[in-house]
Amino acid sequence: MALFTDAMPAVSGNTVNGLGEKTPRPASPFFWHPPEKQTHGELQKIVTDYQHRSPEVSTHFSPNAPGGRGPKPIFQAEHAATGTAQSFTALIKSFALDNEADLVGVARMSPEFVYDGYTIEHPWVILVGVSMEYEALSQAPPSFDNPAAAVEVAKEYNRASRACRKLSNHILSKGYSAKAWPGPYASALNMLPAAIAAGLGELGKHGSLINRKLGSRFRLSAVTTDMPLLADSPDNFGIDDYCSRCQACTNACPPAAIANDKQWVRGIEKWYVDFDKCIPYFGETLGCAVCIVTCPWSRPGVADKLLDKLGQT
Repeated sequence: MALFTDAMPAVSGNTVNGLGEKTPRPASPFFWHPPEKQTHGELQKIVTDYQHRSPEVSTHFSPNAPGGRGPKPIFQAEHAATGTAQSFTALIKSFALDNEADLVGVARMSPEFVYDGYTIEHPWVILVGVSMEYEALSQAPPSFDNPAAAVEVAKEYNRASRACRKLSNHILSKGYSAKAWPGPYASALNMLPAAIAAGLGELGKHGSLINRKLGSRFRLSAVTTDMPLLADSPDNFGIDDYCSRCQACTNACPPAAIANDKQWVRGIEKWYVDFDKCIPYFGETLGCAVCIVTCPWSRPGVADKLLDKLGQT
């Protein structure tokens, strides 16, 4: 659609993302960042404004969305609670899972988790995942006539926001510093590598995480903190090899943005989705999501069978 292609700036999104670069560097601020901090700010505005033309989608992105985006930050308690890193880790995981989260993992903060030009002082990052309903997603790509998949994504971003804000306030109530990072506008925090380090999944060919239980049908949010915690380990269960043989998302992608082979991106050879091909269709279809729902791991009841085939049960 010309509305989106005409708004593409002269610099390629793939160039900004570091496609073809063999030297490691931090990720550049890009989509889902303040417009003044990125090269594609005007395009981002056009994409989001177009999504909001759908009353159903706009309702869930509004400040008064059903269920809300979560509580405002509270003041940090004057005295820090006593405990061990092990007990605090158990505490925050139990609290998160009791307060709307479906997945939770912890990683030690790393420079690769921070976008270029930003700083994060907290030593720990807690990743929160919330599942999405497959039935709604299976109607992707969304449209103005049937926005079910886009509405589901928006609803679960709200739930992820509530989950991380509740968790952040819980940590503050224990006397430790904390900051909630709701998606998709996560600013300084690059959630994808942090979520991999925290054991929430592996990077799939379609550029999204694949979790061993939920596949790719989940959304992320996060909390950073100075509460003493224990880091989880990455969960490597065979996705790299599986994706190298699977063609599902590659064949299903309407704009042919998903490559069969890994590519060099900022010093790492990894799966990569062509931004310049993806985003016009993403905008036109209110968020697309075809690759997420097409991934075999995302279908309910399939993940256990795939894990068994990979010898990971």
